[in-house]
Amino acid sequence: MGRPNYQIGDMIVLKSGFTRTAKAEKRCRISSILPNDHGHVQYRVQFDAENFERRITEADIDTGETPSRASVEAAVKSDGAEPWLKFSSIRTGK
Repeated sequence: MGRPNYQIGDMIVLKSGFTRTAKAEKRCRISSILPNDHGHVQYRVQFDAENFERRITEADIDTGETPSRASVEAAVKSDGAEPWLKFSSIRTGK
């Protein structure tokens, strides 16, 4: 439970009841990964319609509706296309 299953920029779906109304949008984007709180992974997320961020734990994410990072990466690799930016080729000076 100590390692994050999602990365910055991932779209996730929150469990029902987390937002104020049932009709509220439950999809949000991860804007940062926070330090663990007693073994629980925490994220800072933002909804498209809001101008502020919320702190959630991984237990607040609806894993049935949100694809895991491994399945997203497998889908990207299966199409045979390579990313246009290769991070291993970037050089930084000191």
